Amino acid sequence: MDVDHIKVFIPSKDYEVSKRFYRQIGFKGEFVSDELTLFENGDCQFFLQDFYQEDLAKNFMLQICVQDIEAAHSLCEKATNKLKISDVSMEAWGKVFYLWGPSGELLHITELRKF
Repeated sequence: MDVDHIKVFIPSKDYEVSKRFYRQIGFKGEFVSDELTLFENGDCQFFLQDFYQEDLAKNFMLQICVQDIEAAHSLCEKATNKLKISDVSMEAWGKVFYLWGPSGELLHITELRKF
């Protein structure tokens, strides 16, 4: 198997609220169907689906690696549909903050340390 790329499907409790949230944090959405939107930023893509199952959403985590953690944190603080956002913290492997999306999904926004 020669994998080209992988796209994840993110659940949404309120599809319109979730679409607005991901646009606010810098992703561009492209209509796929009434139940599916393809979001992208640079070369990274994911599907947002009009599907919600509480256990799945509350256990869903996604790492998003960025070049500038401070700029990303500032942008994400302004998102109106977030559940919660943490401060930026330093780890051995880099910097991270946590952002909870409108359906309970947890985004690990990370700036990896350059070795």
